Amino acid sequence: MQSEKQLEPKEVDIPDDLSDFPDELDRPKKTFMGKWRWRIAIVLILLAVGGGSYYAYTQLIAPANNQSTRRRDRVVSIKRADLPIIVTANGTIQPEKSINVSPKSQGRLKSLLVKEGQTVTTGQILAYMDESNTLGQITQADGQLAAAQASLDLLRAGNRSQDIAQAQANLTNAQATLEQSQIVFRQNQQLFKEGAIASRDLDASRTTMEANLAKVTQAREALSLQQAGSRPEEIDRAQAQVVAAAGTLQSVQADLEDTIIRAPFDGVVVRKYADPGSFVSPATSGSAVSSATSSSILALASNNQVVANVAEANIAQIAVGQEVTLQVDAYPNKKFVGRVVSISPQAIVTQNVTSFEVKAEITSKDKQMLRSGMNASLEFKAGQLKNALVVPTVAIVRQQGSTGVYVKTDQSETPVFTVIETGITVDDKTEVKSGLTGNEKIFVSFPEGSRPKTEPRGIPGLTPSTQQRRG
Repeated sequence: MQSEKQLEPKEVDIPDDLSDFPDELDRPKKTFMGKWRWRIAIVLILLAVGGGSYYAYTQLIAPANNQSTRRRDRVVSIKRADLPIIVTANGTIQPEKSINVSPKSQGRLKSLLVKEGQTVTTGQILAYMDESNTLGQITQADGQLAAAQASLDLLRAGNRSQDIAQAQANLTNAQATLEQSQIVFRQNQQLFKEGAIASRDLDASRTTMEANLAKVTQAREALSLQQAGSRPEEIDRAQAQVVAAAGTLQSVQADLEDTIIRAPFDGVVVRKYADPGSFVSPATSGSAVSSATSSSILALASNNQVVANVAEANIAQIAVGQEVTLQVDAYPNKKFVGRVVSISPQAIVTQNVTSFEVKAEITSKDKQMLRSGMNASLEFKAGQLKNALVVPTVAIVRQQGSTGVYVKTDQSETPVFTVIETGITVDDKTEVKSGLTGNEKIFVSFPEGSRPKTEPRGIPGLTPSTQQRRG
């Protein structure tokens, strides 16, 4: 009985501050449920990672492997095609004309009417020089011309009627005096015979008569000159003086016109060298040295052109009028079109490399985008190679000092190296001049590790040169 009493449960008072803790019977149950939640989450994560990996494999790795498998022994058939013959060269953008504008005579710059970068036309006024001294010379030359012209007009008009009448009166008076002296001389002769006068008086009357005779002759010649007018020689001399005076005036007027600086051709002002008030002098128009530019007013350039150096081996394929395409570094995605205008007859040798200078005008409507000094890459369209036998450039290899391709044959599974003679290369195609008939199939790619090793081409000790397009 006592033992049964000991087994009876006793009521225990639970403190109020411990009533919030979970029951010990409930604790294992909750821990068990938490572990299962973590396991489910881990399984879901593994499934997600596995599914993503499978998707990536099926979408990316497997196609690449399949493609790689297909490419392992890729074989292509040889075909014929038309290949454009392109000659390439490097050049620069340069103006067609470029000069330093300066006055014909030294002086001070009065005003400048243009700015750098401004477009000008032929004959447009660019600047004015100080013309004060020239204006005084023009006034003096005008006076000299007027005086010479007046003298010429006087000679051409001849003598006035009053002058002729006066000469006639002088002749009449001289004749009357002569007649009087003659009468006196005859009287003295009679008196001398009679012994009334001495010989001295006779001689005196004779001398007076002869002097009066000379005066009559002089008066008669004077009247004749007045009636005849000016001599032709005098008129010619006066006319020559007029021409000389007119030439002096024209020269001074030209000096005045030279004080107006005009544009010799259409172009762009590329540089300004002087400001109003500066002392400028004549300079070599094409010179670029400091002594020339410092005394010039400005530099003027015309429309841009492209100047390229074409290799001697390719110059025979270049002709005037040929189309050319060019690109510049400033606009890498844009092409400009031009036309060959001149080919230099004289070669240029630089570092033992011979080339010829070729100039091409730029015909594109947006050629104003190009600036002088830009570097350009040119492609000359030198013609077209018709029905040429071509192979992919990547299929060409070097073996045993020869250039060739690997040909697939029905007799052997091993590729057969065949020597070929190559021609021009355009993009990814290369011309085959000899070595193939056109019915072969060649290897473009090989299984990994089985591609034959390509021997370097070129001079020993130098980097092998890659085959480029002819040009």
